Amino acid sequence: QVQLVESGGGLVQAGGSLRLSCVASGTIFSFNSMGWHRQAPGKQLELVAEFTSGGSTNYADSVKGRFTISRDNTKNTVTLQMSSLKPEDTAVYYCHVGFPADPAWDYWGQGTQVTVSS
Repeated sequence: QVQLVESGGGLVQAGGSLRLSCVASGTIFSFNSMGWHRQAPGKQLELVAEFTSGGSTNYADSVKGRFTISRDNTKNTVTLQMSSLKPEDTAVYYCHVGFPADPAWDYWGQGTQVTVSS
């Protein structure tokens, strides 16, 4: 069983920065994908950034060049550094751990609110 705990959300002005962190308890393997999704009010859940099970990174086009994801396998953590934030980045951000080859690997954090004011 894996539990994910996020931290670092909050209220920031447009153009500002925030850093989200997620710590996973339990056993995480290097083949697990780890990343961040978000859901804005009235919108679908979308991928923000992730480390794939193959170790590469994926970013949503809307955050490329502004967000940076990092991962520390020794500490079971994944971090999202968000810069040049825009009001449209406002959402609940969720940490996710998965493994596409096995649907049983599908863990989500409780979510952390990010609000960007204009």
